[in-house]
Amino acid sequence: MVSYMNILLYGVGGLVVAGMALLVALQEKLVYVPVLPGLTKSYVINPSRLRLTYEDVWLSSSDGVRLHSWFIKLFPDCRGPTILFFQENAGNIARRLEMVRIMLQQLQCNIFLLSYRGYGASDGYPSQHGITKDAQAALDHLSQRSDIDTSRIVVFGRSLGGAVGAGLTKNNPDKVAALILENTFTSILDMAGVLLPFLKWFIGGSGSKGPRLLNFLVRSPWSTIDVVGKIKQPILFLSGLQDEMIPPSHMQMLYAKAATHNNQCLFVEFPTGMHMDTWMTGGDRYWSTVREFLEQHVPEKKEDGSSQNGNDIVAR
Repeated sequence: MVSYMNILLYGVGGLVVAGMALLVALQEKLVYVPVLPGLTKSYVINPSRLRLTYEDVWLSSSDGVRLHSWFIKLFPDCRGPTILFFQENAGNIARRLEMVRIMLQQLQCNIFLLSYRGYGASDGYPSQHGITKDAQAALDHLSQRSDIDTSRIVVFGRSLGGAVGAGLTKNNPDKVAALILENTFTSILDMAGVLLPFLKWFIGGSGSKGPRLLNFLVRSPWSTIDVVGKIKQPILFLSGLQDEMIPPSHMQMLYAKAATHNNQCLFVEFPTGMHMDTWMTGGDRYWSTVREFLEQHVPEKKEDGSSQNGNDIVAR
């Protein structure tokens, strides 16, 4: 019996040690994927390839890292909403251009695409601390532009970008008018147990029932669940129910946490949506949902300064 117990304890200890080693060695590669396997880090196309009018924008993050971005306008004098889009973790902004082309047409907006540090043409190496600074640099740039309506800046984040966007929105209540989250995780701490199930007993977010003994090893926790409940601006949650990477329950938990403190939240499910294609499989319903959200919460202003939909905005 003693021998059996020793073997069991050694086995559990081995799993813990193996999990710790994997976390230390691989976590950045799991969270941040600037280059897809077999592909190049450089942009395969630029917006002009899709006949989009754009501007190369070079920014400097507060710690001095040089960042590249594209600012894409529907047309030169477009005063519609400006969407600050934060991408998923894999690949660079060039791989979002087809979606951007459709977004411009459907929403009649401007779009700012930021390359996180280490992605695309941006310098540096990705980290939560660094990307948080990058996002702030992008928003500060937009807030100072004279060719857009700075009262209509909307943050849109998908997957990892949702965690980036949620933090930025919370920290800038006077600069961000609304937030859109799509297929976003509650935290990287919770995702560790999704990617490596045996780790859920040792790593987890604020709602985890486990001992969370190894949380200290996670360098980029991206705890969206702890941020979203502090956001005052309207939030639209877009959830693909066939998401093969992030359990849809994560989006449900984010909505529940936010709606407890914010009555301007809307949760919409898309039955056939997977992690990367909800915007495609959702079809007209996807775009009409986003369009109606913007019309309600980020309305166009009349020349007298009042909103097109009136001064009172009713939560949905």
